[in-house]
Amino acid sequence: MFGLDAMMLIFVVLAGLSAGAVAYAFLFNRIETQANTDRRMALVRQTESDKSVVKASRDRVAEVAKRRKSVQDTLKELEEKQKAKDRNIKKPPLRVQIRQAGMLVTVERFYVYSAICGLVVTLLVYLAGAPLILLPGALLAGSIGLPRWFVSFRRGRRVKQFLEEFPNALDIIVRAVKSGLPLNDGIRLIASESPEPVRGEFRRMVEAQQVGISIPDAALRMTETMPCPEAGFFGIVIQIQSQAGGNLSEALGNLSRVLRDRKKMKAKIQALSMEAKASAAIIGSLPVVVAVLVFFSSPNYIMPLFVTSTGHLILGISGVWMAIGIFVMRKMMNFEV
Repeated sequence: MFGLDAMMLIFVVLAGLSAGAVAYAFLFNRIETQANTDRRMALVRQTESDKSVVKASRDRVAEVAKRRKSVQDTLKELEEKQKAKDRNIKKPPLRVQIRQAGMLVTVERFYVYSAICGLVVTLLVYLAGAPLILLPGALLAGSIGLPRWFVSFRRGRRVKQFLEEFPNALDIIVRAVKSGLPLNDGIRLIASESPEPVRGEFRRMVEAQQVGISIPDAALRMTETMPCPEAGFFGIVIQIQSQAGGNLSEALGNLSRVLRDRKKMKAKIQALSMEAKASAAIIGSLPVVVAVLVFFSSPNYIMPLFVTSTGHLILGISGVWMAIGIFVMRKMMNFEV
């Protein structure tokens, strides 16, 4: 009885396996087709996903390229404007020089002062007993050379004072922007709290905004009254940020760090060139010192230079050559950073 049940169980199992094998044989093609379909659908979905990823990557690349091109076009336009302004900065008209020097006189009044200065210098030279042939030169130097030198001196001193305080002003703007204040408030803060001439330059920006000029345009116009590259850098940073976007506080912070590095480099160059300047000062003053010592020790030996026409000619030629030498040494010692 037990053997019959075991045989029956084995028969049922074999029958089931046979039926499964027959069913699989009939359904194999359909199963294979469904598997192939599933694989194709997975491949299509993966391809579509890859296409979307590639498209997104292409869109990002195109956006970056578009933004880069926009920045390059802006830089090119600003460079052309800056070149046009640099021509006026290097050789500006007298009216612009007076304005950049911070002087509140008109051109007409400046010419009046120049004429008075020329007459005073000529009178002093005449009273000092100089020959009459030197009076036209004294008049020319007193009416043209001395007043324009004074304007250039005031202009350079004003630029130096501006560069001393300008990085601190940028740091104040950076902290104001990081704290959530708009750029206008930071500029007004500088225009009211900073020392001159930084306060005056930013006050001009505030006044320009009040008449409808945008902040980037007002910043670019700073070089008209402050002839230094640092003011141009500030205008370019504001202009690019307004057109291309970006982190303004980071950009101004980097600009402040660059300006401080430029200041350190200028100080380092000045320290390294002090020996050359001292040597140039000794060489330039040596002929005058020797002439004075010879005059006190042997006046009859050197007096022909001052009382004869040949001596006047020698003094004139020597003065020209000395001026050329001093000018060449000055150009060799001054470095632009």
